[in-house]
Amino acid sequence: MNLKLRLTILSFLQFFVWGAWLITFANYWFGTRQWGGEQFGIVFMTLGIASIVMPAITGIIADRWMNAEKLYGILHLGYAITLLYLPQVDNPTTFFWVMLIAMAFYMPTISLSNSIAYYILKNNNFDVVKVFPPIRVWGTLGFIAAMWITNLTDNKASANQFYIAAAFAVVLAVYAFTLPACKPQSLIPKDASLAEKLGLNAFKLFGNYKLALFFIFSMFLGAALQLTNMYGDVFLSDFGKNPAYADSFVVKRSTLIMSISQFSETAFILAIPFFLKRFGIKNVMLISMFAWVLRFAFFAYGDPYGFGLGLIILSCIVYGMAFDFFNVSGSLFVETTTDYKIRSSAQGLFMMMTNGFGAIVGSFGSGWIISNLFTLENGDKMWHEIWLLFAGYALIITILFAIFFKHKHDPKDVATANH
Repeated sequence: MNLKLRLTILSFLQFFVWGAWLITFANYWFGTRQWGGEQFGIVFMTLGIASIVMPAITGIIADRWMNAEKLYGILHLGYAITLLYLPQVDNPTTFFWVMLIAMAFYMPTISLSNSIAYYILKNNNFDVVKVFPPIRVWGTLGFIAAMWITNLTDNKASANQFYIAAAFAVVLAVYAFTLPACKPQSLIPKDASLAEKLGLNAFKLFGNYKLALFFIFSMFLGAALQLTNMYGDVFLSDFGKNPAYADSFVVKRSTLIMSISQFSETAFILAIPFFLKRFGIKNVMLISMFAWVLRFAFFAYGDPYGFGLGLIILSCIVYGMAFDFFNVSGSLFVETTTDYKIRSSAQGLFMMMTNGFGAIVGSFGSGWIISNLFTLENGDKMWHEIWLLFAGYALIITILFAIFFKHKHDPKDVATANH
């Protein structure tokens, strides 16, 4: 099998085994288990906790002692076994710990799959910048395929979503062991301090006012990144409690509607070079932040029919802009404003602030707010008010970022993005 096809399969399965449950998990939690909103927020924190701790640790292992593809396979086996156990758990506290173990296995595989692809492509003299993006797009398509399978098999509220993910994770683990060897590179000096090995030396960047401000805003925006993954599907499913909407396509196939967001991602990735060249890094970040305002506001006024359905679809379309534009322009900002010696660690810090600390703040905060302020006595959630609150939060972040974050656009930065 040719190498590009093999890496395409790797990318597809990498995100398939996550997409099978991530978007529909809330339906299982609130609908089938009927557990609380505050506890749901705490369980979703596991993604952030694992994103902070595990990638650095597995990076050191792959750099020093073990082939990356073997470590990757072992991690996915651990992920599969943990997912198989999840449905047996009958209380939220134990569920938190089991999910934390599952995420400790899964989250580092995202960066590890990229490392494996880069290693194999470079070793076989491929142009990574040209060849890798089309391979990575198949990861998003894998995520979409998993969402569709979970919904179309009527498993969006059942434990089977975890079994589907686990089965494909076993396939991926076995497949990983057949990949070309990705030997340890020993890029980290043996005499490096523990802080250097873990990428913590990047924290000294907080001594730079502009970078510190950027990382703080990254954390606050990161708090918004997972909110629609957490609540989007269950929000659409809850329209089924109204007899007028119970038989609507939106209620029955809510996951398919949510997958428009992922299709949008693939489209807006292609638009990024144009927007960066036309508007510059800061303005593209601002466009992303305002897109989050629209993402939440459209949900607040959406419903399964007519104009309301149009708003829900628009919300899913602007998601691609909201998600991609900040991640890419933020990464480019780090790339063009940090010293090359610390650049990898700085990129790690950017991801840590958004997907780590930001995700923890967003998961816990939204869980507490929804449970204590916007849940009725019968358990129904005040979705209109919830989405308006999130939209207001995103708007405040956007305005403050526009005022306080100063960054002069340099066209050369955009040129760097294309090479």
